[in-house]
Amino acid sequence: MTRPAVLVTGGATRIGAAIVRRFAEAGWHVVIHYRSSAAAAEALAASLPSAETIGFDLADDNAALAAVADLAARLPDWRCLINSASVFDYDGVTELDPATNRAAMQINALAPARLAQTFIAHAQSEAVRSVIHVTDMKIENTNPDFFSYTMSKHALAATIGMLAKGHAGSNVRAYGIAPGAILASHDQHEAETEISHRLNLLQRKTGADEIADAALFLASGALASGQTLFIDSGQHLLDQPRDVIWLAREQAQGAMS
Repeated sequence: MTRPAVLVTGGATRIGAAIVRRFAEAGWHVVIHYRSSAAAAEALAASLPSAETIGFDLADDNAALAAVADLAARLPDWRCLINSASVFDYDGVTELDPATNRAAMQINALAPARLAQTFIAHAQSEAVRSVIHVTDMKIENTNPDFFSYTMSKHALAATIGMLAKGHAGSNVRAYGIAPGAILASHDQHEAETEISHRLNLLQRKTGADEIADAALFLASGALASGQTLFIDSGQHLLDQPRDVIWLAREQAQGAMS
């Protein structure tokens, strides 16, 4: 294996798949993590010049950490871990759902933090080794919707600076990418994204390719450790009272009345 390697959690579908394709185009060996999307992961890997798949459940700490340690042992130039996998289930500000909260905190915060620690401890590459957490522009532009999801992304974002300071002076970098509305989500119809995804300062849809380009740039280690890039067309600079799913529906209903 002469290529630098990257592991992308949740890499079989959606934004994760866009990141996988971008790194593959740049000459990296990509490791595509999946939980239940084995067929999509295998199909994606088969379309790329150098790729493999790895399946484990981020809810199973022992399996996830063992898989990362095993990967580090056999990939001599593993340079980048991208924590893209997440769960996005609804609960509201007036009543946190304990099961939803536990799942969000495990998958979106605890597991990525522990994978990052294991990658840093075991990856053998002598080049810059980068951990990239995919957070959310909600870490700056909060609203009452998706309460547990947002809590978990704030927790994940907090680890970026901690990892950076904890490994200052080494070849380890910790970064964040905070996307805005990129793809249809929750119970949203694709047509609704034409309204909701333009509720930002530039009034444009942000593409998954922009997230992928940002990830590849950060993996170069060109920025000082601890930084987060907001790829959201300025959405995080707004003060939105609700998630754009509902803002768009209210706007559409107002136009019809």
